[in-house]
Amino acid sequence: MKLLDLTLATPADNLACDEALLNWSEAGDGGEILRFWEPREHFIVVGYANQVESEVNTVACRARGVPVLRRCSGGGTVLQGPGCLNYALILNIAERPALASISSVNRFIMERNAQVLQSVLGDGLPAIAVRGHTDLALGERKFSGNSQRRLKRTLLFHGTFLLHLDLALMTELLRMPTRQPDYRHHRGHIDFLTSLNMRPTPLKNALREAWKATKELPGYPEQETSRLAAEKYSTREWNFKL
Repeated sequence: MKLLDLTLATPADNLACDEALLNWSEAGDGGEILRFWEPREHFIVVGYANQVESEVNTVACRARGVPVLRRCSGGGTVLQGPGCLNYALILNIAERPALASISSVNRFIMERNAQVLQSVLGDGLPAIAVRGHTDLALGERKFSGNSQRRLKRTLLFHGTFLLHLDLALMTELLRMPTRQPDYRHHRGHIDFLTSLNMRPTPLKNALREAWKATKELPGYPEQETSRLAAEKYSTREWNFKL
């Protein structure tokens, strides 16, 4: 597996890069990849099938100048910004039996990531657990959400770790989600979420070792990333299609 630690200039660029890497590997060019990126500004990302007005306080977002974008994978709506660490795994379905179904993918990746986090944080905190379908939590408080997109040969599994995000801003900009995991118990964002309060480097190093991302990716599909950013992720037609 190759490593790509790359944060691009805009939210649209960064979302486009994940999809471009997936398409690149599906075409047989990119192989398996672990990517990291860290947002430089606040923005909202809705899941592929989310309805914007149901999930987002669009009036508050406009007042603060916080853009709303849509990703190519499922899952819920999230606030991105400084204090988040994003990762993306591009994996070959045929070479990994654990990737045969959506549920088995979730178990395979989430359980490995939980072990990695536990080793980094040590035993002084509550045990890290896989909760819901694609959450990682400290006790009853979520700190990581994840989603996936499957093609014929490869899949994209990507997510966010809350390291020191401004959770109060989430309460202002996001509505209560229309779909909630049972363990949330209708708690508001502040009571449901937590940040790990750590720097990204130790976590990135541990994930890199766990996924055996031993070599740097020498390049990435830059033209496809730019095309997707301009023609898809920067357009109202895509971001507000629902």
